Amino acid sequence: MSETIETWFDQPLLFTIAERHVRGRLVRLGPTLRTIIGAHNYPPVAEKLLAEALVLTVLLGSTLKDENGQMTLQAQTGGGPVELLVCDYRGGELRGYLKFDAERLAEVGPEPTLFALFGEGFLAITFDQATTAERYQGIVPLEGASIGVAAEHYFEQSEQIPSLIKLAARHDPEAGCLAGGLLLQHLPEGEVGRDRLHVRHDNAEWEHAKTIAATLKGEELTDPATSLETLAWRLFHEDEVRVEPGIGVSRGCRCSTGYFAGVLAQFPESERADMADENGRIVVDCAFCSRFFPIPLDEISSRNRAE
Repeated sequence: MSETIETWFDQPLLFTIAERHVRGRLVRLGPTLRTIIGAHNYPPVAEKLLAEALVLTVLLGSTLKDENGQMTLQAQTGGGPVELLVCDYRGGELRGYLKFDAERLAEVGPEPTLFALFGEGFLAITFDQATTAERYQGIVPLEGASIGVAAEHYFEQSEQIPSLIKLAARHDPEAGCLAGGLLLQHLPEGEVGRDRLHVRHDNAEWEHAKTIAATLKGEELTDPATSLETLAWRLFHEDEVRVEPGIGVSRGCRCSTGYFAGVLAQFPESERADMADENGRIVVDCAFCSRFFPIPLDEISSRNRAE
């Protein structure tokens, strides 16, 4: 493996194993994760779920070739205590939140299944390409041991790309919430000029890489003393691994007074008046960052006049 600056937190490590026709991503979230989660008072089960979902969002978002594109991960409930999970990634900016019934969530135990959390829910993964304005979306049932397994089903069904996804999250008494993940995939046709694996079920190269990657433990993914390059080398030191750091990740909530004023300007004046408080302001709260934005009615009206 070529010498490189080591990658620790809040930046994915991209890697390829050319002779195995495999690509992958490793990421560990720390400060950015704590900034996002710290805006909410989540119980441990909710914190772990959102942390793993945010890691998955970075892993998938880092596959975007359009630097201005966006990847959105959305899980909707089928009667479970978690009503909605939404995360998105755009150019390294990451955000996410959970909506849940606190009383029902407290009853599911410390290691709930996806069914216990969501019921018969669905996972929607959407890629928006800014340059071409194209949108690709796949929807799969929330089945399996984790949200990562559900995402594997997405790649298998929607993109016919054999994939392995490992996610881990834990709460460190000193460092707070830590989470990490691995995405491993067979390279699509065109990148290496080979057949896609969905028509070749006995591919020894993929099986070899997948078997090795499956040995990666959650403790290693969340270990702050182990760089991502070290993890890649531990797994694939017998192969020629080429690594490249991805775009750094930061909290990217796009809320602002101007944005919300623009949204409210689309409502009729009479409806805006009904929304306003006694001070003539509409108070909007952002579900992602838990901030409140008091927006005066006259500011919204002046925006309409300007347009």
